[in-house]
Amino acid sequence: MRAAQYRGAGTIAVDSAPEPEAGPGEVVVSVSYTGICGTDLHILHGHMDHRVEPPGVIGHEMSGRIASCGAGVEGLAPGDPVTVMPLVWCGTCAACRAGHRHVCQRLVFVGIDSPGSLTNRWVVPADVIVPLPADLDLRDAALVEPTAVAVHDVTRSGVVAGEKVVVVGGGPVGLLVGAVARARGAEVLVVEPSSFRGSVAREAGFEVVDPTSDDVAAHVEAWTEGAGAAVSFEVSGTQPGMSSALEVLGVRGRLVVVGIHAAAREVDLHRVFWRELTLVGARVYERADFEEAVRLLAVGEIPAELLITAVQPLDEAAEAFATLDAGGEVMKVLVDCREEQA
Repeated sequence: MRAAQYRGAGTIAVDSAPEPEAGPGEVVVSVSYTGICGTDLHILHGHMDHRVEPPGVIGHEMSGRIASCGAGVEGLAPGDPVTVMPLVWCGTCAACRAGHRHVCQRLVFVGIDSPGSLTNRWVVPADVIVPLPADLDLRDAALVEPTAVAVHDVTRSGVVAGEKVVVVGGGPVGLLVGAVARARGAEVLVVEPSSFRGSVAREAGFEVVDPTSDDVAAHVEAWTEGAGAAVSFEVSGTQPGMSSALEVLGVRGRLVVVGIHAAAREVDLHRVFWRELTLVGARVYERADFEEAVRLLAVGEIPAELLITAVQPLDEAAEAFATLDAGGEVMKVLVDCREEQA
């Protein structure tokens, strides 16, 4: 068996790994595909060494099939197509007791705080398994986890049919947020400075505004006939993005903070006061978000073919990371973890 390990100092290396065995309450998954995300790039650059001790197998956006089940596992069988909701909570902290287990105060994020899916076979607790429909392409199913992020974001926003929504940031998560909001009947406009990402957004059917050449606020005011957007999603993780997301909102608009902001940002609290705006945080997902993400992919609401730019074999995992890290004309990069690719 082979696995890709983060070795520290910006290094990913692929090597032989011991075969995992399913203990009681666990399953072994034969991994088909693993997606690389921005968090994985943060790990690559050493920004999360306090959580990922080299050498460590990372990866959490995945699809595959059950290989074997440990004692006490029911309802799952070898060959079943599955993905993993990579959260393990304590069940006893204040957040868990209040019913918010997904933001547990002692949350273990599988693939970061524990071994991940950049491997041929992966052992995980059975209760993190999410079944997939038999006719969903496992390549597309590697997008379930980021789609679940988008479902959670849109759910937190309270978007309803007919509302006008602005998504600031047209990367993979931004376009997934747009697709989920559109599936709920919203009209969506995407703000994106990259010509490549803007072209992908247009191909996906979204109206796009380039903030480097257009007055975003004026465009939204015209688009909404002076009312302002009902909801904005800040997905860029930048100060200009935060400012735009706030500026485009109408009275009692809702701003959902999706992007991870590594530094404190300026927020115009007078505008929040004056228009009675609501700021909403949205982090990870719940089981229902995962199940809805599976459904949206299965019925074709998610433009998977536009979001997956490249698929590279496990033995080229370092090159796959380099492809995404280089930026440019790339959205999602998947690693083919099937054993025959090793």
